[in-house]
Amino acid sequence: MLLPLSWLKEYVDVDITPAELEEKLFSCGFEVEELNEVGKDISGVVVGLVKECDPIPETHLHVCKVDAGVHGEFQICCGADNVKAGGKFPVALNGATVYATAKDHKTIEGVMTIKKGKLRGYESEGMLCSGVELGVSEDMYPGAGYNGLLVLPEDAEVGADVKPILGLDDYIFDISITANRPDCQCIIGIAREVAAVLNKEFKMPSLEYTETAVTKDGFTVKVDAPDLCPRYIGHYVYDVEIGESPLWMKRRLALVGQTSISNMVDITNYVMLEMGQPMHAFDYDYLEGNQIQVRRAKEKEQIVTLDSLEYELNENNLLICDGVKGVAIAGVMGGLNSEIRETTTEVLFESAKFARDNIRKTSRALGKRTDASAKYEKGVDEYSTVNAMKRALHLVEELGCGKISSTHIDVNTGNSVEPREMKVSVKRVNDVLGIEVPTEEILRICTNLSFAPVMNGDELTLQIPAYREDMDSYPDVAEEVIRMYGYEHVIPTFMPDSKVTMGGLSELQKKELKLKKDLCSIGAYECIHYSFISPSDFDMMNLAADAKEREAIRILNPINEDLSIMRTTLASSMLYAISRNQKKGNLSGRLYEVANKFIPKALPLTEYPEERATLCIGIWGQGEDFFSLKGMANKVAETFFTKFEYETDEKSYLHPFQCASIKLGDQVIGYLGKVAYEVAEKLDLREDAYILELELKYLYDLNTKASYSPLSKFPEEIRDLALVMDKNITCGQVENVISTSCKFVQDIKLFDVYEGGQIPADKKSMAFSVKFVPGEEAFEADAVDRFVKKILKNLKFHLDIDLRS
Repeated sequence: MLLPLSWLKEYVDVDITPAELEEKLFSCGFEVEELNEVGKDISGVVVGLVKECDPIPETHLHVCKVDAGVHGEFQICCGADNVKAGGKFPVALNGATVYATAKDHKTIEGVMTIKKGKLRGYESEGMLCSGVELGVSEDMYPGAGYNGLLVLPEDAEVGADVKPILGLDDYIFDISITANRPDCQCIIGIAREVAAVLNKEFKMPSLEYTETAVTKDGFTVKVDAPDLCPRYIGHYVYDVEIGESPLWMKRRLALVGQTSISNMVDITNYVMLEMGQPMHAFDYDYLEGNQIQVRRAKEKEQIVTLDSLEYELNENNLLICDGVKGVAIAGVMGGLNSEIRETTTEVLFESAKFARDNIRKTSRALGKRTDASAKYEKGVDEYSTVNAMKRALHLVEELGCGKISSTHIDVNTGNSVEPREMKVSVKRVNDVLGIEVPTEEILRICTNLSFAPVMNGDELTLQIPAYREDMDSYPDVAEEVIRMYGYEHVIPTFMPDSKVTMGGLSELQKKELKLKKDLCSIGAYECIHYSFISPSDFDMMNLAADAKEREAIRILNPINEDLSIMRTTLASSMLYAISRNQKKGNLSGRLYEVANKFIPKALPLTEYPEERATLCIGIWGQGEDFFSLKGMANKVAETFFTKFEYETDEKSYLHPFQCASIKLGDQVIGYLGKVAYEVAEKLDLREDAYILELELKYLYDLNTKASYSPLSKFPEEIRDLALVMDKNITCGQVENVISTSCKFVQDIKLFDVYEGGQIPADKKSMAFSVKFVPGEEAFEADAVDRFVKKILKNLKFHLDIDLRS
């Protein structure tokens, strides 16, 4: 929020420097993001009196003798058409800094330093300045927009600095307002805080006005959506005279980046900035039906706003209507069909409170963010709604631009704008702070904050103003006390149950870090994705309509539809990552992600969802296949000192013959497989891709630890076994039987799979290399042969597998 110091001083007697005020604001919870001096680039410019002004022959230039008071007299050449003897103009002395302008004399191109020089052979010892060269607009000073010299007042002191005259000695505070203090998103909101922290009186701007006996007979206001509009105030003003606003109002608007339009429109903008309440003024001649109706828009109802853009609305948008048509999008922008014109003679002022979430959603859905919608999104209190209307009517009367009728309609849901009583324990307030704040300090602070405190023993009774909607209980009172008392009074202490530790990672964090390091060691790169996905991701993965993955939590206010649900699987994010990499020319790679997926216990939500830690791996490119991914899965198992088993499985987005479930004991904890051709085509994949997904909870819960045994002193033996089996038997089943048949089996590797000639049509051949490692004694001559016979016997018994002849 932008706060001009000169405007602030209207309500608080600020007697400290801008830098000191910046520190004070920060100490009471308001960060000043930037402090700008209005005329920081202008220096060495004073009031000059042109004593002589003679034309230079055959040019548009004049050679002038300029009196700069205590600075002396100077000869200056000037080409402006309004330079004349006896006139007072800004003069930039030698070494002064002003703005350099383009050839159009309107566009600022930078800052330049004035130096002595010659023009057409005449010495020039400075420069007479225009408004643009001093950074002054027409709204800040009359005549500043003229393409010539800026004319100064006749009573301006010759040689005096022009900054105070032009308002360039002002400062602008850019203040960050926290979400819990919407009452401070205006000038008087910050003024109340400044008055409290400086222990000064806050001077409330006048809200007085005089109504005439004139009424607008038959005019009504109807609110059909009180849940979205708890208060709507309308007041009729007649005999309106549209014209320019006074200089003081135009200047204040200009300092915060607002352009003056007309007195009536400027009043609404001024009140919004001053009071924090967005307002609107309708040209009553263009309101039909002698009424205002606040209702939800109809489906596909259209309206053209003040910026001449047309919008299509729906029932989620709140619309301000007359008896026939929509005339404003509530809380966002007025309609072009009822704007204030030069011919306007009757005005209806609007001051209303709208539901902040509805305005935020409407603004976002329409892609239309305005100053009004920004304030409504943060919150507007009904106290400001009521007072803003009074302030606007006061300004109408002060500016003499209209007469105030007796037609004042206030439709509300019964919320009071009177202070509400709150009682708190002083002890509990001090307990929150951990220090003992003197009672007199608490009373002083609460008085300065307009809480009207009354102390009765330990009980503190406060009258909370209606604009302080953030005040709820004693912790809020503690916050108010300490930010005004000073955080430097807080003494650092340990909590009662706290203790000093050496810090470090938790066991879970250690396991996760070890997993990531092991994956990186085999060439995988970590990736991180949003926890949100699109509902269309499930269609991309060919998931059935009743698939459990589709039971996802929908976000209430999504950034867009592509990020509108909490993900129930990490697979879609990984598939898109593989697709993006291949499209950018990365035709091979290994990625992994460790993140949570969110599984609701019921929909709609009745409790927090289950967050399951999950690992997802994606690989693609030359040299990668199903067995590469299986090897990575085995590496994960090794990380946790366990082994996985694999069984044939089916997934809608994986190849039907290259998909397996991953089992830890009897528990299925994940799957791996090749991406189905149909899915690969949707993603425009140029290289085959493979993905794995498994739930880490079961691995994190393992208590297995590394065990070590000495290397055998005796030679190991290796036997190759070519086995014939049914096609539906998996490699994992065979390996499991082999490993359990002999305790000396240390390693089993599949090195060949064959189907075709010499093998029955319903069979396949798989060749394994089996390593036998002796223990404390060397193998006898026929020991390994006995091991092999036992293995073959068990394979025949359990899986009906024969040795290939």
